[in-house]
Amino acid sequence: MIDWRHWHNEPYLVGGLIFLGWLYAILTGPLRGRIAPGQPFLRGRACAFYAALIIFYLAVGSPLDQIGERFLFSAHMVQHQLLTYPAAILFLLGLPRWLVDPVLDRPGVRGLARFAGHPLICGLIYTLVISIWHVPALYDWALRDKFVHVLEHVMFFGAALFYWWPHLSPSKIAPPVSYAAQMLYQLGIVIGMTPLFAYITFSHDILYPTYEFAPRIIDNFSPAQDQLLAGTMMKLGGLLVATTAIAVSFFRWYQTTELQTRRR
Repeated sequence: MIDWRHWHNEPYLVGGLIFLGWLYAILTGPLRGRIAPGQPFLRGRACAFYAALIIFYLAVGSPLDQIGERFLFSAHMVQHQLLTYPAAILFLLGLPRWLVDPVLDRPGVRGLARFAGHPLICGLIYTLVISIWHVPALYDWALRDKFVHVLEHVMFFGAALFYWWPHLSPSKIAPPVSYAAQMLYQLGIVIGMTPLFAYITFSHDILYPTYEFAPRIIDNFSPAQDQLLAGTMMKLGGLLVATTAIAVSFFRWYQTTELQTRRR
């Protein structure tokens, strides 16, 4: 059964997150004067970055990982949503422009960054990565093999960074798109993810054997109900996030238009 005291402390996970936190502290602290002289230290961005690391660890290092890996598809879905939404959003919000652009503004990198940061490419990468990993053979393989499971979560997080780039890009090289384009982009993501949602939610079969034969840790909660809940969480969570993103973009578009009107 579930060991609620089990928290992952593997060196590649804990060490990797500590290294990222240390690297961020060095680059935005002692080395900030060399990288971007005169730029202030922004506590809000630092808090967002470290919050992203904490949420990432809670998603994959807490007992939630054990529940999602061995017992409940819906718990695994919660993991993925934590990686896709708050962790990825806060990670991008934590990156200052002066830290990102020196990396992207290089010959050979600049063109690739602009191509990869295009909304069509970002949306395609996100939709394909999430959809392909939900193919039953791949998804169940990740549940059986620890290395593949780690790879899956890293790819989910990476795809989520692409997903949010057109909204939250900290770069002038591949900047955020217009507010109108952001709203259309979110609508496109919702449409693009609908087949996966329908596949999971309305399937008459249990798609993933691990969850079909897993011990039931909740009474009267069948694998079919678990799968239905997971698919519903995916769709409703995605719709809620997309609707919120569209509302924020519309509000900012309205503010910008009003400001321009007043200046005239």
